[in-house]
Amino acid sequence: MTQDSVLNEENKKTNAAKPAPQRPKRVNTGLKLVLEFGPLALFFVANHQYGIYAATGVLMVGVLAALGVAWSITRRLAVMPVVTAVLLLIFGGLTFFLQDETFIKMKVTILYGMFGSALLGALWFDRLLLPIVFDSAFHLDDAGWRKLTWRWSFFFFFLAVLNEVVRRVVTTDVWVNFKVFGILPLTLLFAMTQLPMMMRHEIKPEEDTSETHF
Repeated sequence: MTQDSVLNEENKKTNAAKPAPQRPKRVNTGLKLVLEFGPLALFFVANHQYGIYAATGVLMVGVLAALGVAWSITRRLAVMPVVTAVLLLIFGGLTFFLQDETFIKMKVTILYGMFGSALLGALWFDRLLLPIVFDSAFHLDDAGWRKLTWRWSFFFFFLAVLNEVVRRVVTTDVWVNFKVFGILPLTLLFAMTQLPMMMRHEIKPEEDTSETHF
């Protein structure tokens, strides 16, 4: 047996002895919905019972608790919830301690403006952020990701402008209703309208030959 054959046999044994890579743990769908929408529901109830300032504090605690649960299960955190939590802590803290509800309302505008700008900014440098944002939940070719990036970025800008208009012309209680029962359904509806395009550009993970996203 040649030296190369011996090395090949040893490599095969070494590779066979290595444990198969474990897939990252994921939060099941039901719990994920609770973690994403639970704090918002608590915010709505607290505002109805105790007012916007108490509701803001409840929302801050709820979002941090949701992140903690997600981390305890997966040992990692998705980008969007972390960015949202950071902005919430900043603007929610200003709202709560300065007793000025303007900050919590502006947080929504700034958040969506940042998301839209980040998507287009990355695309300008030929990078794709959406695969990271969606945490590998979908597998699309590069053309699909680019189309989806344009659409989501403009949708985020639309939500930012819409929030600015609404927060300036309605009462705080009406704005809370808009945040819970307006923005959320609009986002879900928009996401559903993107499914046909996503299905056309969907690829299987093992067939993914797309460029490095970031």
